[in-house]
Amino acid sequence: MFLQWRQRLQKRTFSENKQLKTYDMNISKKIENWVNEWADLCKPETIHYCDGSDEENQKLLDQMVQSGAAVKLNESKRPGSYYFQSDPSDVARVENRTFICSEKQEDAGPTNNWMAPAEMKRILREAYRGCMKGRVMYVIPFSMGPLGSKIAHIGMQITDSPYVVVNMRIMTRMGKAVLDVLGDDDFVPCLHSVGAPLEPGQQDVKWPCAPIEKKYISHFPETNETWSFGSGYGGNALLGKKCFALRIASNMARRQGWMAEHMLIMGITNPQGVKKYIAAAFPSACGKTNLAMLIPTIPGWKVETVGDDIAWMKFGEDGRLYAINPEAGFFGVAPYTSMDSNPNAMLSCKSNSIFTNTALTPDGDIWWEGIGCDIPAGSITWTDQVFDPSAGKPAAHPNARFTSPARQCPVIDPDWENPKGVPISAFLFGGRRPGTVPLVYQSFDWNHGVFLGTIVGSEVTAAAIGLKAGVRRDPFAMLPFCGYHMGDYFNHWISIGKMASDPTKLPKIFNVNWFRKGADGKFLWPGYGDNIRVLKWIFGRVEGTEKAVETPIGYVPDRNSIDVNGLPGVAEKMDQILKVDKKEWLDECELIAEHQKIFGNKLPGEIRTQFERLKERLM
Repeated sequence: MFLQWRQRLQKRTFSENKQLKTYDMNISKKIENWVNEWADLCKPETIHYCDGSDEENQKLLDQMVQSGAAVKLNESKRPGSYYFQSDPSDVARVENRTFICSEKQEDAGPTNNWMAPAEMKRILREAYRGCMKGRVMYVIPFSMGPLGSKIAHIGMQITDSPYVVVNMRIMTRMGKAVLDVLGDDDFVPCLHSVGAPLEPGQQDVKWPCAPIEKKYISHFPETNETWSFGSGYGGNALLGKKCFALRIASNMARRQGWMAEHMLIMGITNPQGVKKYIAAAFPSACGKTNLAMLIPTIPGWKVETVGDDIAWMKFGEDGRLYAINPEAGFFGVAPYTSMDSNPNAMLSCKSNSIFTNTALTPDGDIWWEGIGCDIPAGSITWTDQVFDPSAGKPAAHPNARFTSPARQCPVIDPDWENPKGVPISAFLFGGRRPGTVPLVYQSFDWNHGVFLGTIVGSEVTAAAIGLKAGVRRDPFAMLPFCGYHMGDYFNHWISIGKMASDPTKLPKIFNVNWFRKGADGKFLWPGYGDNIRVLKWIFGRVEGTEKAVETPIGYVPDRNSIDVNGLPGVAEKMDQILKVDKKEWLDECELIAEHQKIFGNKLPGEIRTQFERLKERLM
């Protein structure tokens, strides 16, 4: 297997692709016309409507192994799993090549790249002209959310990448059943090409893509369209994910009165058997997936996972917000995921998974930095080199990924596919802040909580290209994903509060910070499974049973309210962990004021009011 993987790529034979069978499916005239229109422009060798079957999936995987694009991993170590290496230029989201093409530039806002839709479509139509020559056009019907759910929405994606097809099968509900639910109704159209046509006899490469300056990830909010060109990477090519589920869906949610958020969803059950659901927003590298799959360190408490990345929420008949996970899989960051940091994630990707840009071991398994063991000698890096420890370069890319079915998570919530969704009792916002922000605090009310969401900040990570290192203000962890002006987005949150038939049923809002450091530069809070101790306090606040101290920034736990039994040395640090320093917060206010200038007159008056009240309380 290892030697096979090291061989040079063979010439792609498309007769193999033609063996894919198109099954009898309910393909509407709308879909057929849309597909044919793009086929006329893109000029694929053939068209294949994806049915989502096991047979289809296996045939595509086998073809990619045969062509050299994929490696089948060791069946005894990693059953049903495959390995890919991307082009070095195509390793992450490309925010500087991501556009919101609203009719008016002001609607895109200052935090999004904008181009007039007519101009972008002119550029891209030219780019798409003949872009699928020598390739198969795959048509993917997919549902974001459980089939038949009133919170879910259906999309159709065109792509010329079999890698995208097999990943979309994991990440969405995909195939024939989706078409049966859709019928003749409208769908969200998603167009994708790797942008690498093949001339007759031309040898393919294992990861086709266009140069970075020719990559475009474009969204057209008025027509709910996504056009992506030139990238094969997940966030740029799996269009059901950030493109549809956040950028397009956030526009749909604003128009229709619901919420599309960059949030995990978790269920928490106390020792008495009472269960509550929490949705939480964290920028990259802040422990979002770890929290979603948390293993509690205090007896009697249980955490179950509904989703680790995206939440769609609509009001139920009882006036509460109900959430679904629109995805069906995990697209997790591999490095530093281990049996110590997140055993449930490790068990989720034990089988039937796709690994991209990790290292490959000589015995046909994967490896990454922080996995919990030394790299085996002779392992191959993500850049296809034998690993040399003296080179000072990581074996896995910092943004290496695993794609795994959510159903394989050992702590998947029994209601994770409930079409009604799950009722949300609390929202958490968090970022990676070494100072100023205490471990946890609660907003005074809904609008104050919205204000807290607007001031979230965190460190830049490897998930995005072209950003300088340092602290990045990331409101609601939505900055790269909101499909319209962030000022209008803040206002939408305020409007959700007004839409509630019973404001007392709205989720309570909290801010958390696991990353506060002491004078020695070490983290003050142990984090990981011990975060259940903070969740326990939040649970009690929702129930009305836990105490809090009113501070200028919100309600902070009484120093004895956080259960620190069994944590040596932590009780002595609680004053520091929960400290609200007025001078530090006045300095923070200056930074907040600078940040608010970005949004100009679109910054809602209520947010300005909340900011002024904060300063008054601090003075």
